[in-house]
Amino acid sequence: MKPVAAPVRDADEIERTFSALTGEKNSGLLVPPDAITTAQRGLIIALAARYRLPAVYPLRFFVTSGGLMSYGVDNLDLYRRAASYVDRILKGENPGELPVQAPTKFELAINLKTARALGLEVPTPLLARADEVIE
Repeated sequence: MKPVAAPVRDADEIERTFSALTGEKNSGLLVPPDAITTAQRGLIIALAARYRLPAVYPLRFFVTSGGLMSYGVDNLDLYRRAASYVDRILKGENPGELPVQAPTKFELAINLKTARALGLEVPTPLLARADEVIE
């Protein structure tokens, strides 16, 4: 496996990146969590389907929009934990003395309809671990 970074800033660069990947045998896509990929998620999902590229996305809503699968932090858990910090600060604790927290809860979502369209069979153990499976 050879990873290739493809930083993109707009829709044109996204389309060029997908075009370049079509010539590569057994290609796939790992979409990072950032403002561009989130804003252009519809285009990215459509291009992944058109070029028949399996893609893993950072957030569940990519999968509910038609993406293959996502694995990333559980945002609701992060918001809940942030609320407890706000509460502690409002009660007088010094923010500089609160420990830095890292995500501890992650979500795996799989879209079986997209997997079938790509001709992929998702292994049963992976399906068993998924937090959400979209038929």
